[in-house]
Amino acid sequence: MNVVVVLAVFAASGVEFVEALTIFLAARSVGGWRPAIWGTVVALVALAALVAAFGYAILALFPIGIFRALVGLILLFFGLKWLRKAVLRSSGRKALHDEALIYERELQQLRSATGQNTDSLAFATAFNGVLLEGIEVIFIVLTLGANAGLLQSAILGAAIAFVVVAVAGVLLRTPLSRVPENTLKWIVGIMLTAFGTFWAGEGIGVHWWQQDVSIIVLIVLYALASLALRRWLAPRPQERAA
Repeated sequence: MNVVVVLAVFAASGVEFVEALTIFLAARSVGGWRPAIWGTVVALVALAALVAAFGYAILALFPIGIFRALVGLILLFFGLKWLRKAVLRSSGRKALHDEALIYERELQQLRSATGQNTDSLAFATAFNGVLLEGIEVIFIVLTLGANAGLLQSAILGAAIAFVVVAVAGVLLRTPLSRVPENTLKWIVGIMLTAFGTFWAGEGIGVHWWQQDVSIIVLIVLYALASLALRRWLAPRPQERAA
């Protein structure tokens, strides 16, 4: 078991599960528990079918070198995207991600959809939310797990995140607004960027120092760089006054 992969997948999947829970709770508030649960169940079945039909076929489609380079570039894209947003939010250049606000906005949109059956609306909302977030989780698990040859570690990280978010949702029955999601996205952005750099390099023939140990070095370097960038982007006193 690779602890770094477990933690990376746990953090990344946890963010997606929190967002899916927010959408699910908004659907439940409009149409009740039954249609929201049924929408979630159907979405999970669809996700399982997607994995069974295409998951390993995609992994077996490309030679390992090309696959690592391709996955590395994709992870770099998503990692830098998450890292950019996290740096902008933590520096005050972008509004913080607020699950409570997103929940209220989703709820208002659902309630304003007049003339529609609330059960169907709740079902469709839960289904779409869980399906879209679930596809992102599948992508995270397959790329981080299969590329490193540690699919079991990736699945374990996603499973722990699912259980933690699901239990919290059942007990609290409210959006997990107190979860430090922006901090999680910063951590995930650093990890995805580090893994993406490592695998893209391997795919084009780079021989990393001490192999997998280089991933930890990359994580530290990206963390320090993002902290320095956040400090540089933070508004100056005169900007705050203005």
